[in-house]
Amino acid sequence: QAQLVESGGGLVQAGGSLRLSCVVSGLPFSAYTVGWFRQAPGKEREYVASIRWISQIPDYADSMGSRFTISLDNAKNAVYLEMSSLESEDTAVYYCAADRKILLQYARVEYWGQGTQVTVSS
Repeated sequence: QAQLVESGGGLVQAGGSLRLSCVVSGLPFSAYTVGWFRQAPGKEREYVASIRWISQIPDYADSMGSRFTISLDNAKNAVYLEMSSLESEDTAVYYCAADRKILLQYARVEYWGQGTQVTVSS
């Protein structure tokens, strides 16, 4: 049974940085894409970034610009999201996600983490 466990969320000042971690277990990693979504109050859950386990080629939502970086560590079965130049609009619950498709789609994500709160103070 697959499990995705996020950590690293918290409170950060605007302009600061934060690194989220998603530890993945129970998956045939070579067949999956793992990434991140976020959801702020009153907004729909939106795609942030993803990475294919085998190719390690990342993909980012256009809205993220160059502020977010996704990476993975095969030895630790972990996917990371490094966020910089954070702004108040980045405040959201960030969810780790995994699916067999190359690109993650919200409605078709196979596995979700429980989410980790990121709050950016203004």
